[in-house]
Amino acid sequence: MKANKYKLYASLLFVSIAGFGLLSLRNKPIKTVAQPQPKRPNIIVIMADDLGFSDVGCYGGEVNTPNINYLANNGIRYTQFYNTSRCCPTRASLLTGLYNHQAGIGKMTDAEDEPGYQGHITENAVTLAEVLKTAGYHTAMSGKWHVSNTNGQKNPKDQMDWLNHHKDFGDFSPLSQYPTSRGFEKYFGNIWGVVDYFDPFSLVSGTTPIKSVPKNYYHTNAINDTAVAYIKGYAKSGKPFFLYVAETAPH
Repeated sequence: MKANKYKLYASLLFVSIAGFGLLSLRNKPIKTVAQPQPKRPNIIVIMADDLGFSDVGCYGGEVNTPNINYLANNGIRYTQFYNTSRCCPTRASLLTGLYNHQAGIGKMTDAEDEPGYQGHITENAVTLAEVLKTAGYHTAMSGKWHVSNTNGQKNPKDQMDWLNHHKDFGDFSPLSQYPTSRGFEKYFGNIWGVVDYFDPFSLVSGTTPIKSVPKNYYHTNAINDTAVAYIKGYAKSGKPFFLYVAETAPH
């Protein structure tokens, strides 16, 4: 009988100690280990201008394109897709994920008073850069914009003088339509589609026109060198980045 009492006493004592321990834990803050956030990828979009589908090696072209082939062999190639046959609408779709008419560029960059033909990416469309910037990404672009209204001159002679850098008529498009107004923190390149590879027209840095270039200037090299500089700068920031490299070549 005594043995049973001792067992009962021991059991009650154990339960009391355990209960006290649980109460003690309730009164103490529980340490939690912070889970590391998944690392967000950097995103680089490279766009060629007026490149034929079968011009690159990975699609059967005779031109040697080893770097593009490497990306294709280690990535994804699309065999079913929708695209337009013109420059500006294609860019508008790429930047917004919309059909080009929904983005506002049904044809080219001339402003027309018809829905879908405003000639620029409208305020109703959101760009990749705007979305990613809101999500905490750095955003930059180097190259050809060509999704804004062109501030052309009515007088053909004035227009040619402007294209040849003989006269200055101000902004090439409304500043509200420049890349830096559509989500890009940094921009270098040509606002219009017209380009001389050695002395390009509508060349800007941010919103500031670049009125002269070095004698050894070549636009493709400048686009690529700027893109590399952006990458090196952002690599030190600790934040992910989105870079849009829009070549004018091989147009």
